[in-house]
Amino acid sequence: MHTHRSQSRMPGQPCAGRSNRNARGALRGVLFAVAAFGMLPAAAAEEVIRRGLGPEPDSLHIHQAQGLAAVNLLRDLREGLVTFDAAGELAAGAAESWEVLDRGRLYRFKIRPDARWSNGEPVLAADFVRGLRRAVDPFQAAVTAGLLSPIESAEQVLAGAAPPDSLGVAATSERLLEIRLVRPTPWFLEVLAHPVSFPLHGREGDVAGLEVNGAYQLASWTPNAIIRLRQNSHFHAADSVAMPVVEYFPIEEASAELSRYRAGELHITETIPAGRHDWLEENLPNDLRVTPYLGSFWLNINLRHRVLGHSADLRRALALAIDRDILTRVVIGAGEKPAFGLVPPGLGAYEPAVMKEAELSQQEREALARELFASSGAGAAGPLRLQLRYNTSSVHRRMAVAVAAMWNQVLGVETELINEEWKVFVNNRRLGAVTEVFRGGWIADYADPTSFLDLFRGGSEMNFTAFKEPAYDELLDEAEAPTGMERYEFLQRAEALLLQEMPAIPLYYYVSRHLVKPGVRGFVDNPRDVHLSRYLALEQP
Repeated sequence: MHTHRSQSRMPGQPCAGRSNRNARGALRGVLFAVAAFGMLPAAAAEEVIRRGLGPEPDSLHIHQAQGLAAVNLLRDLREGLVTFDAAGELAAGAAESWEVLDRGRLYRFKIRPDARWSNGEPVLAADFVRGLRRAVDPFQAAVTAGLLSPIESAEQVLAGAAPPDSLGVAATSERLLEIRLVRPTPWFLEVLAHPVSFPLHGREGDVAGLEVNGAYQLASWTPNAIIRLRQNSHFHAADSVAMPVVEYFPIEEASAELSRYRAGELHITETIPAGRHDWLEENLPNDLRVTPYLGSFWLNINLRHRVLGHSADLRRALALAIDRDILTRVVIGAGEKPAFGLVPPGLGAYEPAVMKEAELSQQEREALARELFASSGAGAAGPLRLQLRYNTSSVHRRMAVAVAAMWNQVLGVETELINEEWKVFVNNRRLGAVTEVFRGGWIADYADPTSFLDLFRGGSEMNFTAFKEPAYDELLDEAEAPTGMERYEFLQRAEALLLQEMPAIPLYYYVSRHLVKPGVRGFVDNPRDVHLSRYLALEQP
């Protein structure tokens, strides 16, 4: 996805040289460290909260962003009809109220009268219509447009079979918006808190960030260094926003992020380094936050590959050869749970399907892996050679090294590890021309199993494995009509089929991992791991 580098500074703002930036950064770190420990009055330091971000955002356009870093930033800059409160629960956003009609197939939203763009103009129902139509327009469709499939005509528009203005959205007045669905969708409100559903200003066009309607505005962006946000005075809840400035630091290496946190340069980290959980629990117990998270980590397999795409036995052998207990407990060591399925626990009454070999011992799994590998014929003419691709991260590197060693020890597979910067990795993953086995995983866009299972639908923009199984798609389709446990039964069968065909190898279930300075207020642990900056504050010394 494209990064809009033209916004690295505001119009008329000078671009500082590297030495000046470093000097200011060092001075800023000293001021923060002194103020944080109460050695100077708070007024001596700028009122700013500093957060780790993870990798550089792939884009700040609501229709091009797909990485978690970009989504987190966009939720500070923009607001949908629905948003999240400090505890990560759904709350009213640009809409002050709504009603659900026609047995769950019609949503009617009332836009709050004080909703404003950053230039002071009102946010109107037409701005949401504009954004939603553009998101599904096949000529400029959002990469996450599949989230909007419950809306009437969305799938036809995306397929080019209907014009964008046939989408089931309408502004019945300046402040009233109606969205009609094909079928009742229990999680639809959560979709409306995702950037793909955010409004577009009338003059925005294809340029991101001209006008925003969130708690903050983009003040400057120095690629791979710092993204600075400043409070949006026209935000409808501006009086409740405590921090006038938020600085995000793209830091791909968790160990580097930890060093900057310990040096007083960050208030909040995005993660913690692999293998440091126990040390942090002992040495920074009041800072460490580890919480269950609605996310799973897996390895995608490109089924276009002449060997990997030919044999489900081979893919299952690769999955069974991995010792998940060692991987999570020793290699990564940050509280993750071994996974034998793709959908994480914690999604209501849904009982995730798991690999049928999950009950076996690791020794038994490895013996079966050797049998399946032999029956696949993959190593008959010599060692199988694979590429395992991952984006820059010390955690991902440790994972990749461990998996490669396990494959070699159990199956004799020779693995080449390929590390790529995030944007390069995303592009290669999308194109699918050079990928073989590559880092995967997903954080729930909404709290439902389909947030994970829809990724493997045939033809989905997010189906990077090229998995295409009509029986799987039919099960997902059959799950659309019923509700409750009957619906879950179809989804469980779909997930079981997915685990049999193994286009992706489940490794572990995520936990959210942060370090948070004890003086930070408003950071509430929650399973969605959503922490909008508008709720954060620094305790005055």
